[in-house]
Amino acid sequence: MKPSPPPEFTSGFVVSRVDGGPGTKDPTRLDVRNMPLGSLILRAYNLSPQQLSGPDWMDVERYDIVARVPPGATQEEFRSMLRNLLIERFRMQTHRDKKDLLLYSLAVSRNGPKLKPHVEAPAADAGTPLAENPSKVKTDSQGYPVLPPGIGMGMLNGRGRLHMIDADLARLVGRLSQQLGGPVKDDTGLQGKYDIDLYWSTEPPGSQAEAEPGPDLFAAVQEQLGLKLERKKGPVEILVIDHAERIPTGN
Repeated sequence: MKPSPPPEFTSGFVVSRVDGGPGTKDPTRLDVRNMPLGSLILRAYNLSPQQLSGPDWMDVERYDIVARVPPGATQEEFRSMLRNLLIERFRMQTHRDKKDLLLYSLAVSRNGPKLKPHVEAPAADAGTPLAENPSKVKTDSQGYPVLPPGIGMGMLNGRGRLHMIDADLARLVGRLSQQLGGPVKDDTGLQGKYDIDLYWSTEPPGSQAEAEPGPDLFAAVQEQLGLKLERKKGPVEILVIDHAERIPTGN
């Protein structure tokens, strides 16, 4: 683990990239690039952004991690290992609290799901290491990011894309929680693994001169996945970071 090198701002877009780990084609390797500490904590503790309270620099300072994962480790075991790593290397001190937050429920829409079931394909280049500065991002004809291999989500000029292979609903819920800034509960009852390509716009209508405004995240989830997001409110447990070092201890 070490601080990330300065990114190459060729497109005004800095990519945070995660490759490997349980549920991927390379489950015994973890390769992280340009990831803020706050995002690492969210992943390790399985939280939405509103469930984390800490110093502002945690969303600014970025880090690289290269690590081995024991064969057969589950997602929860992997998160536990990542939590222990962050606590040890950043000398983190935390406590839990509760707060009333906006919540979301993810359910199947009236016309049924449109999720694409995953079909196993021949493995290809599973062990290829990531580029040192993966900051060059292209867009399609509608202005949505075209994600390079190993990148699951990207935002550029108010347009986002989420791409997941062999993903269960828990992974989708985690990604939606990050985008919505609040906890999302899976009320779909759906099992199995899916290939998901979701694209949406965060720009209001009339704000883009070169492209028609796309669907917001709520409309995109319903139109493209056959699911629906509903807002609620209630008490939620949050994680408070009392202390963390900016520079992790040496390898």
